[in-house]
Amino acid sequence: MRLALPLLLLALATPALAQAPATPPAQPVNFNVPAAADKDVASLDAIVAALYDVISGPAGQARDWNRLRSLFVPTGRMMPVGVRPDDSAGMRLLQVSDYIASSGPLLVEKGFHERELARRTERFGHIAHVFSTYEGKLDADGHVMRGINSIQLMHDGKRWWVVSLMWEAENPKLSLPAEYLPGGKP
Repeated sequence: MRLALPLLLLALATPALAQAPATPPAQPVNFNVPAAADKDVASLDAIVAALYDVISGPAGQARDWNRLRSLFVPTGRMMPVGVRPDDSAGMRLLQVSDYIASSGPLLVEKGFHERELARRTERFGHIAHVFSTYEGKLDADGHVMRGINSIQLMHDGKRWWVVSLMWEAENPKLSLPAEYLPGGKP
């Protein structure tokens, strides 16, 4: 009887040990995100255009938030930077769903359009950094804002992923330098 139990356990474990190894995940991090449209993630130009497109739309138009989620790695970050009343700088550290919850209703209520004015791109191997000058406009009151989107991206061999997006808008003490505007030179 003492020998029978170990032999039974070994017999039951053998098929599990003989199974083929699990295939690697289809994305760089093993979490689920909505599938991206191939056209949105095929190139740096495509993924940056998709970022601008997905948040833009008239008042009352629902945004495709799963499309936004599909552009980012799971737990990707969105980080607005701004000046506090005491003139120190602050940053909100958001996951994509946090951004959707906090800004999504305002974008739909007021209408918002954002477009890229100029871009600088640095790339090495599978990583890229895009410094994208933007202009955004609230439809409700015509308020225009400009600033820089700093976008870190990774290519996994199949598609581009946004890892993080940090942005800062112009303010009375901070104007965009000429080199970050259309036709600007470093």
